[in-house]
Amino acid sequence: MEILVTRRLPGRALERLAQSCALDIWDKDCPIPKEKLLARIKGKEGLLCLLTDPVDAIVIDAAGSLRIIANYAVGYDNIDIRAARERGIVITNTPGVLTDATADLAWALLFSVARRIVEADVYLREGRWPGWDPNLILGCDIFGKTLGIIGAGRIGTAVGLRSRGFNMRVVYVDERRNEVLESHVGAQRVELDDLLLASDFISLHVPLTTGTRHLIGERKIALMKPTAVIINTSRGPVIDEGALAEALRSGRIAGAGLDVFEREPQVHPGLMKLKNVVLLPHIASATVSTRAKMADLAVDNILAFLRGETPPNRVV
Repeated sequence: MEILVTRRLPGRALERLAQSCALDIWDKDCPIPKEKLLARIKGKEGLLCLLTDPVDAIVIDAAGSLRIIANYAVGYDNIDIRAARERGIVITNTPGVLTDATADLAWALLFSVARRIVEADVYLREGRWPGWDPNLILGCDIFGKTLGIIGAGRIGTAVGLRSRGFNMRVVYVDERRNEVLESHVGAQRVELDDLLLASDFISLHVPLTTGTRHLIGERKIALMKPTAVIINTSRGPVIDEGALAEALRSGRIAGAGLDVFEREPQVHPGLMKLKNVVLLPHIASATVSTRAKMADLAVDNILAFLRGETPPNRVV
């Protein structure tokens, strides 16, 4: 089986895959250009791709004989699901293994924004610190505040459970009741508007769908407290970046921590100028062990398919 791999991956998973398949690997540290993808996928039966690779009907049809798409990510909004389903193509993802790494980073962003960590680091490195000052770079408290979780799946649950050490009230929005959060931290399931009105910190953990695109826009931001901080480690288009940039600039809300963006790798220019937002280059799952485990899952999905089994993380 010939497989196109759109980036060299951490760990040794590709070595395992190469024992059973012929691999064509895009070996550059950048997304494969669309024209290269169309040329190199021709005749391939398998595709191991990243969330940065748009796999639409044109790409699928260019392959001619594609049977499986293994996405190196939890979300698969980069893939035209309808086109793949119509052509009988199996799609898999890599859930679970990045839950803790992503939850950790959401909390890292929360702390960084609340306590102005990045701003303070730059201030010191620039030689501007004259000495201790009772009014210097004052942040906001975390202990005892209200944490709002939008999307209480694996990662949202992990973020909520981490609040136990900070005596926080937890509210969440999800289609289903989350008994784990309710029993462990006393979380309350509420409507989105109520969450935005009540929360001091808001953390986004929803997939990107037509229903969640710009879920947080100007109207929803207007409901938030002026002291609120919003964290996004899900998908960039869940937030209207223009509306967020204006709210941060005007002081309508206190801060934001973003690991994802609407048009990656581009960042809204309004955000780049602000001190009350921490910006990260999509590194929520970026630990050595997590990224290697993601590669193992992607390869395990393909190898199971080759054996005639249902891949363990099949989504279509």
